[in-house]
Amino acid sequence: MTTLSRYGGAALTVVAATFAAACGGTTEADTTAADTPETTTSAAASEVATAQPRLALTYDGGVLVVEEEELTVVDDFALDGFNRLSPAGDGRHVLISTEGGFRALDTGSWTEAHGDHGHHYAGAPTLTDLTFAAEKPGHVVPHAGVTALFDDGTGRIDVFDPADLASATDLPDLDSRALPEAHHGVAVPMPDGGMLVTLGDSEDRTGVALLDENGTEITRTEQCPGVHGETVAADGVVAFGCEDGMVIFRDGTFTKAPVPDPYGRIGNQAGSEDSPVVLGDYKTDPDAELERPERVALVDTRTASVRLVDLGTSYTFRSLGRGPAGEALVLGTDGNLHVIDPDSGEIVRRIEVLEPWTEPDEWQAPRPALEVRGDTAFVTDPATDSLYAVDVTSGEIRSAELPHTPNEISGVA
Repeated sequence: MTTLSRYGGAALTVVAATFAAACGGTTEADTTAADTPETTTSAAASEVATAQPRLALTYDGGVLVVEEEELTVVDDFALDGFNRLSPAGDGRHVLISTEGGFRALDTGSWTEAHGDHGHHYAGAPTLTDLTFAAEKPGHVVPHAGVTALFDDGTGRIDVFDPADLASATDLPDLDSRALPEAHHGVAVPMPDGGMLVTLGDSEDRTGVALLDENGTEITRTEQCPGVHGETVAADGVVAFGCEDGMVIFRDGTFTKAPVPDPYGRIGNQAGSEDSPVVLGDYKTDPDAELERPERVALVDTRTASVRLVDLGTSYTFRSLGRGPAGEALVLGTDGNLHVIDPDSGEIVRRIEVLEPWTEPDEWQAPRPALEVRGDTAFVTDPATDSLYAVDVTSGEIRSAELPHTPNEISGVA
């Protein structure tokens, strides 16, 4: 492990790569890359008392910015290639995993605290030229006030303060380090300046290590074959998916939550700071080209125990979310949003949103996707080019047509 600089150190010169892969927090993908400029001018903004948060949605050939309340399209940016979306961590920007690296999209909507009230701002969205270079841009993890970018192609991790994106005309200062081997991994910044990083190489991923602020390893676990993805639960717990359960990091210690099957992969997770229980997908066939699971995993991070819940329908890696009170939400191929009590595992209600649908064979192909913001679950429907807003508590649904077939969706928080 080598540390290139400490948090808050001098800015590093970032050179755009000539090959990149767009890979977000759920699975892997390759794209063609090109040199990308690194500077931009922020859009002018004006204070608007009724300004609403905004969403970003990808389609084949671009990215839409949509207001959450009215579901109206605010802007449409052309962008070639298969693009993925992740919140930048500042409540305003989205990072696009695209050709050349992680490119910042300013949604033009944000809130700033002023005394006991927040001032809401709305300006024109901007697809900036600010790009954090990466050969294969992978997971984006905002945590502990900073954001970590993982380059699957090099094993390089770049950490920055997302607040610096707001007025930047150049990339924020970066604290960077390189892992010994490149792999499809993830890094989670910790409050004390340390970091949790995955262990692996191009052939295998085996576990997770805790590093201190200087990059020195403190402890590790290698009991997490195929480690993939991360999420945060109540009490600052961080959880990682494995091919035989989940690894839980709590108070400086790793604990394994085993599953009942010899192969039980939890590759995608959804956590909530309001719940000690993590929601995960659950697959049991290591040889399947495309497994359509019908069970999800509820992992209690206090007891390192796993409860399996049978939905009676399949779902995909874009189907998981958490409700306003920590409810586990799963968008099924039956068209229903399944609301699960995370403590009991009971399916407390099913909200009919879409017509039944079938998961496409290619994971990059559009399929219904779930994004939860506060009390509202946003659901895309590629079959009708529609966006639905579902009140998780009341079941009330709003909808709007989109000008393009949606693929990925992301909020800014």
